Amino acid sequence: MTIRAIDPWVNVNMGDAPPAEYLVRVKEDYFKAGEEFFQSIEAEKLVADMDEAGIEKAILSIGVQQPDPRVMQFHKKYPGRFAYAAWVQPTGKMDEVWALEKLVREYPIAMARAVPFSTDRPPTDPVYYPLYVKCIELDLPVSINTGLPGPPVPGECQNPIYLDRVCFQFPELKVCMAHGADPWWGTASRLMIKYRNLYLMTSAYSPKYLPADFVHFMNTRGKDKVIFASDHPVLSFKRCLAEAQDLDFREGVLDKYLYENAKKLFFSERKPRY
Repeated sequence: MTIRAIDPWVNVNMGDAPPAEYLVRVKEDYFKAGEEFFQSIEAEKLVADMDEAGIEKAILSIGVQQPDPRVMQFHKKYPGRFAYAAWVQPTGKMDEVWALEKLVREYPIAMARAVPFSTDRPPTDPVYYPLYVKCIELDLPVSINTGLPGPPVPGECQNPIYLDRVCFQFPELKVCMAHGADPWWGTASRLMIKYRNLYLMTSAYSPKYLPADFVHFMNTRGKDKVIFASDHPVLSFKRCLAEAQDLDFREGVLDKYLYENAKKLFFSERKPRY
């Protein structure tokens, strides 16, 4: 079976510096991973791996402040294959938002990204509001990590129920939950039914472990809402795509999950409001 896929969460510089202790704990205690977990990947190697797996496009993770110049050349070396997800630290206030806006003007930025556990502040905290407003102005999706995080840190701030109020207060904001929603899959599903601009990507979550009730949601009311992602090399392209193909999907749902939903959310023409 020929498949096509877009991967919205790919890391290429995890080996550039000594890892933070919380990442070591994730690697050893949560994923039980080997040395492939922390590696820096060159564009040529990544494209070869993408081609082998059937990945058409990848969205690379970068920091909004002083992004790695090596990584920022990937889209120039291979036009059309790469875009970027810019991680924003909301506690950095307007400096972070202005840095995001500058990147959007100069590079193919597909989304902003926020990780609540990094500050132990839920998405309803007012420190996020400048980011939400700027993303609405830029017509830029924002991914927000949900579910209990792998690192041994407080994770209640990533309960998807917080997005109920965010989506209500900012109805124009396009929000994509990231890294699944375990153990709150039911809450995440109900919220996606409720809000038209709310989505979820299964990054860093092995497809074979997706709950049966959530796969049912993907087959029914969630067929246009759930997006594949690997967190490569944390989980490899080949493993995730093989497991995705083994899921009991109805006709057409696999392509929506692997390709169409990501294309629509992250690669549709944007209409900035400035």
